[in-house]
Order: sequence, then structure tokens, then C-alpha cells
Amino acid sequence: MSPTENGCVDSFSVLNSEQEVQELIQDSLLHGIDDHLIEFSEALRSEPLAVAKALRRVTEGKASAQAEAAEWKRKYELERARNLQLEQKVLSLGGHFSELTDERAGNLEARTVLSDAIAINVSCAVGKMISTLMKFFGMASFKLSWCCKGEKSDRHKHDIVSFEKGNITTAERSSKQISLKWESPPQTVLILTKPNSTSVRILCLEMVRWLKEQKKLNIFVEPRVKTELLTESSYYSFVQTWLDDKELLLLHTKVDLIVTLGGDGTVLWAASMFKGPVPPIVPFSLGSLGFMTPFYSEHYRECLNSILCGPISITLRHRLQCHIIRDEAKSEYENEGPMLVLNEVTIDRGISSFLTNLECYCDNSFVTCVQGDGLILSTTSGSTAYSLAAGGSMVHPQVPGILFTPICPHSLSFRPLILPEHVTLRVVVPFNSRSQAWVSFDGKGRKQLAPGDALVCSMAPWPVPTACQVDSTSDFLRSIHDGLHWNLRKTQSFDGPRDC
Repeated sequence: MSPTENGCVDSFSVLNSEQEVQELIQDSLLHGIDDHLIEFSEALRSEPLAVAKALRRVTEGKASAQAEAAEWKRKYELERARNLQLEQKVLSLGGHFSELTDERAGNLEARTVLSDAIAINVSCAVGKMISTLMKFFGMASFKLSWCCKGEKSDRHKHDIVSFEKGNITTAERSSKQISLKWESPPQTVLILTKPNSTSVRILCLEMVRWLKEQKKLNIFVEPRVKTELLTESSYYSFVQTWLDDKELLLLHTKVDLIVTLGGDGTVLWAASMFKGPVPPIVPFSLGSLGFMTPFYSEHYRECLNSILCGPISITLRHRLQCHIIRDEAKSEYENEGPMLVLNEVTIDRGISSFLTNLECYCDNSFVTCVQGDGLILSTTSGSTAYSLAAGGSMVHPQVPGILFTPICPHSLSFRPLILPEHVTLRVVVPFNSRSQAWVSFDGKGRKQLAPGDALVCSMAPWPVPTACQVDSTSDFLRSIHDGLHWNLRKTQSFDGPRDC
């Protein structure tokens, strides 16, 4: 049966469908087909009307499919003609293209030029739009680049592995110092202070006045600090703050630079305030150890002058992104989080006298079962914190990785691990666990994990950029020498030369 030209079904063919079925049945019986075909033909003979309806539906479906195919063909021809017109425009505007004998090669080159031109135009448009938005919101823009031994590069260099003539070599290293250069001057500074410190409060008063009068900057502080400033003098009425959590979520769109006055805990507090992108942080040391606070408060004018002018060396400190999936959750999308941590996430036994029992997985591969006081999942910035006390290694903060450190494991062979940054770790409290577990994030937000609950951790896409006094490596080595007195011992005495 064939449809008509306008897509309608030939009614004469449909009406004669019953007769065709009868002829088909007779023909099948004469040729002696198998038994199951004979049964099928008998069924067709018993219900010829149903078969005719089925054939009619098949015919209508075929006609509809042919009409749809014709429509798609028409759209394809229109799209093809439009592409040919675009290619001709590109070829006419180029002027410098050579004549190509192969038609496919010419089409490929035209498409490449067209896509490059579109990419350039889109990039320029996006750049102008971002610049306009920056000016509208009154924010400064900056640019990150790699530099090493005074040499700067505008492009991000990854590890490039080449294989040539049987030799595998690494052409470029990504462990170069990151430099921040302001493309427009900073306009707004957020100052965060350690609470309950008289010396910090006095320094904050002095710094706010200097930044406003000498640098003409907009100043943001916490609501608590603004109350303290207004209590001191009504002069500080120009200081701005936020009123609720909604304004706090948009703070990164208003602030160009963060200044912390305190210790490492103040830096952790500053990082926890931003659930997404974090502005560059300038940490001044007014605490005890100061692994992440390289600047001295006595020289804050010189330091801030240098940073506001730029360029400055920064350390991108990676954070962990954590979710809790309860046992009663129907899917992994029903979770608590995300919780972002700069140092570590700790799973411990809490007040229970039983050992923790934790099943650990890395990208769905079983790692081990932790039986002990708990487990620490740490960033490399947190390698000098709780993880170090539990026997973990000290790692350069610029190294992207996740530290897997057990707490007092009931095993002599359970040693800490350092895992790559791209993995996803899953820690599950099994149903046969004798007790529940507790999890905390940078020492805060403590939550209970019942049997069947799981903690999922991965590297967060938003690092914390902290300014360096010299560079990332020099600041790290100085911090472990000054803060931990690393490898400090008396030098072995020299008794004079000995004869061999």
C-alpha cells in the first residue's frame, strides 16, 4: 500500500486489506510453512477485521514517518544553504586564503576560521560584559599568572608529558609561583578581627582610619566590630556591614580584598564566611603559631601599600567540599551540605568508649575499614594542624591532594595516605558498628553519624587565595621553622680532621 502525494492513505488499498490477508494465508498454506506460522495464519483468518485495522494503523504510521522525513530533509537543506552562505562570507572577508583543490579541506578550513572568529567575538563580548559588571558593582578586577625566578608567563602551564623516540619527559612544571596583578585598583576592603583582644581592637581602629583617609577605600566589617567602632567614636559611621545571611552570601561581589587580624583561626573564619568564590586574603599575625599569617602587624602600612599596588605572590589553598547522606535518603541528592573546610574534616567516636568502625571508599573502590579513635581527611594547608598531631606528613600547601590520616588506629600497619585531588572519598558507618560516630568541619558544626549514614568528601572548586610575604615556598618553610622548630637540634661538635 502506497500513500498519496499529500500524505493521505489510499482508501482503496485499505478496503481491500481483508482480501489481501486471505490471499496471504492461502499462499502461506500452499507453500507448507512451519507449524507456528500455520497457527498465526489461522489467527489471522479468525479476526480479519482486527488485522485490517492494524494494517491501517501501520499504513498511517508509515505515511506520517514519510511526512516527518520530508520535513527534516527540508530543514537540512535550509541549514546547509545557510552554512554555505556563511562559509562564502568568511572566504570573501579573508582575502588571504589560498586556493584549495580539495573541496572538503576548503570546507573544513572555512569552518575553523568561522569558529575562531565567533570564539574571539564571544570572548571579547564576555570580557566587556564582565568589565561593565565590575564597574557597575564597584569591584576591582585582577589577573592571575605563573611566575618563576622573576620570569612571568601569561598562560597557565600544566604538566606536559611528551613521548618522542621512546623517551618520556616532562616539558613543563606546574609548581611555579602564582602572581596576582590588579587590572583595576581595589575599592573595597573587608576587615575581620579576632574577638576579645584589646591589641587587635586598637590595631583595627588605626587601620580603618588609615585605609579611609589615606587610601580612600570603602570598609566592610562584621556587625560585632561595627558596634565596637561606633562605641569608640561616631567618626566610624562610614563603616559598612551586612544585616542578614542573604547579604552575606553576596559579599564576594562587593569586596575586593580581605584583611584578617588574628591567627590561623581568623583565616579559617574568613574562609568559612564564603560558600563560593573567596577574595584574596591578607593575613596579619596576631595569634600564636601563624602557619597561614605571614605578615607582621607592626608593618601593616608598608604591607598594604605593596599589596594594593601589586603584583603580589599568592598561595591558592584548596578546600574540601563535604556532604552527609543519611541512611533514610532515597538518593544521593538528598543530603546535608555542602560544608567547606580549609583544614580538615574529622570523624571520631565522640563520648563513646567503643572504637569507631568506618568503611572507607575512594571513587567506589574499597580502601580500608578504620577501627580506632577516628579518621582525619585533611587538605594540604591543614597538614600542619590535627593531621600532623595524628602522625600525618607535612605537605606544601600548593600541592593539590587529600590527606587520609587515622587517629590512634588499632593496627600497627595502618599508615597515613596522601591521595590525589581529583578523587571522591566516601566514609560510611556500617550497620554492625557498636556505636555512632561524630563529624566536625574545621572544628565546628559537629554532627552525628548513625549506622548507615555516609560522609562524602571531594576537592572544592573554590580555593582560598592568601597573600605571601615572599613566595609560597619561603613562607611555608619559615612557618614550620618558626612555629614548630622543625628539625631544631644542637649541631654536632667538630673534633678536628681525622686520618683515614
